[in-house]
Amino acid sequence: MRKFSLAYLTANGAGPVGAVQIAAEAGYDMISFRLLPGGPGDEIPPLMDDDALFRETTAVMRDTGVTMADAEMIRIGPDAEPRSFTPFLDRIAEMGAKHILTAIDDPERDRAIASYGAICELVAGYGLTADVEFMPWTACKTVADALEFVNAVDLPSSAILFDTLHYDRCGSTPEDIAKIPAHKMNYIQLCDGPADYVRSDAEMIRIARTARMFPGAGGIDLGAFLHLMPPDITVSVEVPDKPLAESMGRTAFAREALDRTKAVLDQAQPA
Repeated sequence: MRKFSLAYLTANGAGPVGAVQIAAEAGYDMISFRLLPGGPGDEIPPLMDDDALFRETTAVMRDTGVTMADAEMIRIGPDAEPRSFTPFLDRIAEMGAKHILTAIDDPERDRAIASYGAICELVAGYGLTADVEFMPWTACKTVADALEFVNAVDLPSSAILFDTLHYDRCGSTPEDIAKIPAHKMNYIQLCDGPADYVRSDAEMIRIARTARMFPGAGGIDLGAFLHLMPPDITVSVEVPDKPLAESMGRTAFAREALDRTKAVLDQAQPA
């Protein structure tokens, strides 16, 4: 049975405890947390260092039954030291995470693949997967790029994270998706986005981090490829839009995002 996760960004500024409560009240099965920065200047909840916050968060997860789908994030740069992520892995394993969002920043492909392979070996010991996310502004830009990493490493802990916004922006095709083995896709981040936008890295990053849209409300042809996703894949609903969430109320916003997601997925089912 398909499960739905409240993505970290869809909490739209709520703290970890509040995010779990939002997820439970809005009808989600799972949640994701960001324990390592997504980039320079990223202010994140101190789940790595604040033991009291960590205990309170895991307690509310137990009380509500909301489990942890994925953790953010491992970024692989030119100087990546896989063992440096051990404290992060210890923390998220205790929280019950299943997958790790993994971004590739190292432009030297062979070195990046070697680093990714080392990380996959490391996370396997925790029963986790390192799901490499293709993003147009990173060193892993397309579906084909992500598949190259996964095929080169060829470990059970290697996988591809499919984000519908990045797919729409990166120039990949449904034929590219069809080449991904189903067992190499653990979860999908689903949203919509504006059809018209400035095609610069800065603007694509701004939209991705702060201005995504409810599925079905934007210009992405979701029906053209959602039917290619494994039927039981976990769906992480990722819709950061803080002004709209604050005007609707975060729980109402999260519930609307989930309802829109389910409607789009129902429409995408093969006849």
